[in-house]
Amino acid sequence: MDQMVRDEPREAPGAAGRQITLDIEGMTCASCVARVEKALTRVPGVAGADVNLATERARVALAAPVAMADLLAAVERAGYSAHEIMPDVVPATRPASRRESLHLIAAIVLTLPLALPMMLAPFGRHVALSGWVQLALASLVQFWLGARFYVAGWRALRAGAGNMDLLVALGTSAAYGLSLYLLLAPPVVMEGGMQPLYFEASSVVITLVLLGKFLEARARRQTASAIAALAALRPETARVLRDGEEREIPIARLRVGDHLAVRPGERIAADGRVIEGSSAVDESLLTGESMPTEKGQGARVIGGAVNGQGRLVVEVTATGTQSVLARMIRLVEDAQATKAPIQRLVDRVSAIFVPVVLGLAALTLGGWLIAGAPAQVAILDAVAVLVIACPCALGLATPTAIMAGTGVAARHGILIRDAVALERAHAATVVVFDKTGTLTEGRPRLVGMAGGDGADLLRLAAAVQQGSEHPLARAVVEAAAAQGVAVPPASEMRALPGRGVQALVEGRHLLLASPRAIAEAGFAPGALAEAAAWQGEGRSLAWLAETAPQRRVLGLLAFADTPKPGAAAAVARLHRAGLRTVLLSGDNRASAEAVGRALGIGTVIAEVLPADKAARIAALHEAGDIVAMVGDGINDAPALAAADIGMAMATGTDIAMQAAGVTLMRGDPALVAEAIAISRRTTATIRRGLFWAFVYNLIGIPLAAFGLLSPTIAGGAMALSSVSVVLNALTLRRWRAEGGAGA
Repeated sequence: MDQMVRDEPREAPGAAGRQITLDIEGMTCASCVARVEKALTRVPGVAGADVNLATERARVALAAPVAMADLLAAVERAGYSAHEIMPDVVPATRPASRRESLHLIAAIVLTLPLALPMMLAPFGRHVALSGWVQLALASLVQFWLGARFYVAGWRALRAGAGNMDLLVALGTSAAYGLSLYLLLAPPVVMEGGMQPLYFEASSVVITLVLLGKFLEARARRQTASAIAALAALRPETARVLRDGEEREIPIARLRVGDHLAVRPGERIAADGRVIEGSSAVDESLLTGESMPTEKGQGARVIGGAVNGQGRLVVEVTATGTQSVLARMIRLVEDAQATKAPIQRLVDRVSAIFVPVVLGLAALTLGGWLIAGAPAQVAILDAVAVLVIACPCALGLATPTAIMAGTGVAARHGILIRDAVALERAHAATVVVFDKTGTLTEGRPRLVGMAGGDGADLLRLAAAVQQGSEHPLARAVVEAAAAQGVAVPPASEMRALPGRGVQALVEGRHLLLASPRAIAEAGFAPGALAEAAAWQGEGRSLAWLAETAPQRRVLGLLAFADTPKPGAAAAVARLHRAGLRTVLLSGDNRASAEAVGRALGIGTVIAEVLPADKAARIAALHEAGDIVAMVGDGINDAPALAAADIGMAMATGTDIAMQAAGVTLMRGDPALVAEAIAISRRTTATIRRGLFWAFVYNLIGIPLAAFGLLSPTIAGGAMALSSVSVVLNALTLRRWRAEGGAGA
């Protein structure tokens, strides 16, 4: 995608209704998320803000013009830094800095000598470092490598909130301070010849937290690999034909209408149409289709696909942000940046998490002192409570699973617009299919004509249909071309959605429409034997009538469409998954029922106008169903928008895709079952991650409060909890379609 430099200055006001994406640095837990959201929503003109811990980004919706500087200042006042992500740029995943890696190595090197006596003690080996050596090592860890926790914790306190950094800073400072007191305060109490110092506790906790954050960041980058994989598909240069010669130019200089020369084995640089040559093209990373697709003259190709053995000349039809690849990246980014409904509940819990933990630590300290325990015991147990509490795990469980789920879906040719669609799909109880183009090939053939002179009937019907993109219109025009019929020009063409089309041809007002529309127009076409027979065979029928200067029926046309390969298997898979299926079609009842019987669909609703499809969806809602609607045409857009989950075939219209929450990159009904399976797997992963995050805190905090966990073990457990939640999300990457491991 082109990295375009915007002309407006950074401080330019954002327009009302605009959505801005900010990159946020410095967040460590769910409490940070809540604080950044609160800071942004307090800026006048901001309608709402969604902050994602896993992607470290904020989506800000504006209700009125807002200066970018005001948004950035609000984030900085909350204790973080931010910068705007330009809408035409694919943000790179933030790499692990060399500085962070070096700090982790230094922490391990400095902490090992402190932890060595504790590690050797169970084996009967007693090794003791001088207290002053321990102080020197621990001070470096505490105030150099652990400085980040003090800085972030202080910013949180200054903003009137708390976060994980504050808990770590307080806990390790208490352990360090207690050790320093015991080292300096006479008389020194000896235990087995060793001073009772706890420098190793503070240092080990900081080291383990740094290790946990390092591993967590690496794992989180893997969850974002889908965007990186898509972005990598776009070549840096393109080979264009200019003045009969091939010239290599930067991809940013490509323009619509350019002719690309694509050699065997090369990636196609932009979306286009083949104008010369033929080849098999591998679109697997874009559509999930494992087999290469044959492309000949006139075929559409997608930028990023790999050309096979033949040379192609491609006319560019879309570049930059208008390309299929760019739209895919935007959809995946949007899905990963939005919040699932369950995450909002987690955010409310996380907002009070740190204050509750601080209160529990204070109760632990006071309780042990009242019970008569030594001060160092009470302090260490309170430190363990502070350290083991982990709001990170709560904050990461949902967004990392969403990132992994949308990523694996994209690799299988399923683009999920937002987290809401991903979470809703798992609960679907009924799947409603459009017929033409969704379950059938969408390329019906004209198989019969009756009621008049065949050649004249075809000539007039083709004239009426020549400007329409409807599948039946294409069938008529193709039949006329195949028979060499001269088609007269038409004017005053007007589509009648769900009914037909009318036009003025040779001074005659003609109407080509469905049987229902013909009857509504006041025509009585009569009882043709062919009509009854074709209806019984499930053919689609269209009547041609003249409305002026005469009113008469001219004839009948019959069309046949065949179900897509694998459509019956896809419907059967949905049934095995416990879902009901419904066929909702504007076609005649006999045709719709014939397709329904062939595919094993339970309920068939036919002869439904586009405006009424949404009402049918609403009726299913009222009956208590959660509805997934699958369609591909303009007439499906209202129903797609009305459904709980709209699924649009990318082989259909842009309007249908805009109305849907899920886009299926192949016109394959099997992707419907796969989308629902991914949703179910993702939802289960989210719930499992949240369960363990909550259980971890519910068990760990009481154990620490009752003195059953040392600060060192608590620190390790806290670091492990965050990593385990992210690794749990990464199990989604192993999902496979039916027949694979993850089916």
